[in-house]
Amino acid sequence: MSCRALRISGVPSAKQREFFLSRAKYTAYGGARGGGKSWALRRKLIGLCLNYPGIRCLLVRRTLWELKANHVVPLLAEYGAFIEYGERDRVISFKNGSAIFLGYCASDSDTLRYQGQEYDIIAIDEATQLSEYQFSIFKASLRGVNSFPKRMYLTCNPGGIGHAWVKRLFIDRSFRKGEDPEDYVFISALVYDNECLLKSDPSYIQQLEALPERLRMAWLEGRWDVFEGQFFSEFDESRHVIDSRAIPKNTRRFIAFDYGLDTLALLLICKDESGNLYVERELMEKGLTLSEAARAIVRFIGDMKIEFAVASPDLWNRRQDSGRSGFEIMQGIRGMPPMIPADDRRIPGWRVLKDYISCGRLFIARNCSVLISSMQSLLCDRERAEDAASEPHHLTHAPEALRYAVMSRFEPEKEEDPLPFRFGRKSEMGRGIWDI
Repeated sequence: MSCRALRISGVPSAKQREFFLSRAKYTAYGGARGGGKSWALRRKLIGLCLNYPGIRCLLVRRTLWELKANHVVPLLAEYGAFIEYGERDRVISFKNGSAIFLGYCASDSDTLRYQGQEYDIIAIDEATQLSEYQFSIFKASLRGVNSFPKRMYLTCNPGGIGHAWVKRLFIDRSFRKGEDPEDYVFISALVYDNECLLKSDPSYIQQLEALPERLRMAWLEGRWDVFEGQFFSEFDESRHVIDSRAIPKNTRRFIAFDYGLDTLALLLICKDESGNLYVERELMEKGLTLSEAARAIVRFIGDMKIEFAVASPDLWNRRQDSGRSGFEIMQGIRGMPPMIPADDRRIPGWRVLKDYISCGRLFIARNCSVLISSMQSLLCDRERAEDAASEPHHLTHAPEALRYAVMSRFEPEKEEDPLPFRFGRKSEMGRGIWDI
């Protein structure tokens, strides 16, 4: 039977029809469970293959098993008389020369097989299960010297390692240099939009309504600011994010920063008379040496009165190449505030930070977009629920600096320690501030 005789079955919902009609370079479809995303994605690919003889499509999911269970089996059941499936090369072929290549990406090493490959259409199912790095590799494969459209279709739910980049691009629409806002379209899908599911399984909504609160908000309501596995589940943007003009005037200021060659994450912290902390401004810079980072901090501070700068204690370790510590290099830059080593114990630090958030003693100015996004997207560590995950790594920098800040807050001076900060034990803190 020829491809011309093939009819795509089913009646799409209004949201699925919107997805079918999207001509954006990157279209994301999703938000909640039961929205009919996989059904729509399969039919979109079938339609493209029929409409453009010879087109090359790539269908990706995190694991090959998930790909087969969620797409190959349904495709063969629905269109087995019109398509051929090669198990060895994992290709669904059409008589008109079109093809859907099947791919998986469970780790960064899996992306190597796609480097140098060219596809006209790339469909990523459950895109929030992939990292931004993995997504960027697939973006580079979206090319070809032909007249076929070059588009990427993504389905997604809140949560997962890719939550942050999907939210940034499609929900917050916070674009970086080189990203064209016109290329990105998000179509929200809720279970209420899927009339077929509601008719065939009317109890499904009741199942979602019975879930724990955070899962219910993510899976039923499609909320991107809450999801299962979110490390800072206490963080509520409506409660903890304020206008910078609401920060009290009579405050004491200090800065906290997390330094690495990949990113300098700096936070300006204000403390009021009641002990509440306010993050007034942030600075995020990439690829700075220690000296460059110190100069960037001095420029950021300007003429503000900053009492001290708290940073990771590993800056007090001497470097093998020069014999000097990062502390010495940075403190040697004119205008750099007095530096103190942070109490960098992870789990105690996260507990204190969570307590500040829960008790309503921590507020973040709305202009601190990187910190806010990181607080919303940081995941729990898979092995230690009380610790934050180290991946995606770019999400960790700003929260680390905030953890240093709350663990180094102002305290009354003591006779045995007249300085307005603590040294800590060397076994915990590394070198003391005067061990240089």
